[in-house]
Amino acid sequence: MPAEWEPHARTWMAFPPANDTFGEQGSASLDRARRAWVRVAQTIARYEPVTVLADPADLDRARGMLGEDITVEAVPLDDAWLRDSGPTFVQEPGGGVAAVDWVFNGWGAQHWAAWTEDAKVAAAVGRLAGVGATTSDLVNEGGGFHVDGRGTVLLTDTVQLDPGRNPTATKESVEAEFHARLGTRHAVWLPCGLTRDYDEFGTRGHVDIVAAFTAAGTLLLHRQDDPQHPDHEVTRRLRSVLAAAVDADGAPLRIVDVPAPTAIRDDGEFVDWSYINHYVANGVVVLCAFDDPRDEVAAGILAEAYPGRTIELVDARDIFAFGGGIHCITQQQPRARGGEQ
Repeated sequence: MPAEWEPHARTWMAFPPANDTFGEQGSASLDRARRAWVRVAQTIARYEPVTVLADPADLDRARGMLGEDITVEAVPLDDAWLRDSGPTFVQEPGGGVAAVDWVFNGWGAQHWAAWTEDAKVAAAVGRLAGVGATTSDLVNEGGGFHVDGRGTVLLTDTVQLDPGRNPTATKESVEAEFHARLGTRHAVWLPCGLTRDYDEFGTRGHVDIVAAFTAAGTLLLHRQDDPQHPDHEVTRRLRSVLAAAVDADGAPLRIVDVPAPTAIRDDGEFVDWSYINHYVANGVVVLCAFDDPRDEVAAGILAEAYPGRTIELVDARDIFAFGGGIHCITQQQPRARGGEQ
């Protein structure tokens, strides 16, 4: 699996359908979600091709909101977190691109989730992309891991070893499957994710809101500085674990702390707002913004982490309100070696 900052053929997303998360058809909440997703899609489309899946019932609405520069394809959907329900694209030894179809079961068969249609989305994306597909028996989501493109993969105990996902798995079996599917050779395990991720509607520890490898060879790490926030202790624990870890070549990880927004609550609840949940596309980093003084601080840190790329700040508060961030709603398709796929 190439690193996210390697050249892309396109980005894949999904248009929010009416459901218990976003609201019913015609609701203000569903319209708010769709506008938030559209902002991200239109930003990325200035830099690379974007294809958005839309439930057949929403096809006309999606095309009208997204505009002519974005391709819209009809695919039945339960939800719109394509990082998790979509495939993981990898490069084959001959240079072509293939899609890994993990088992998707609604983030560990959670009682609020529906996944009858989303379990088929990865295969549908592979067909639309015109690439070969391989299936894995591992229950896994794209937000649950991160690779550096040089052999290292980040995982979380409470995701891949979740009894609701892989009840008989061991670290050894999980690592073997990742290495076989992604071409990695070394795993770094985090003990947990952020606190909010263990609430009723959380993913139980996705790594893509916590830590991310970068083109500069560093590892960006979410840091909560406010001792009133429960993640103050969590992020220090995670830093201790990562400071003791090494990459696939045996070198210590070079950690760069990214301070969380100064806001710690929204509607009375602790927030998990994070700049780590950004998306890297051709020539750009699409960075979550929160109308917070730390937005520009994060933009400066990411400019150093991804040299030569434009930093685009996009308001992500509505996306987080529905349960994720910009990285959670995007999925990259790498370019085939020697040309576009």
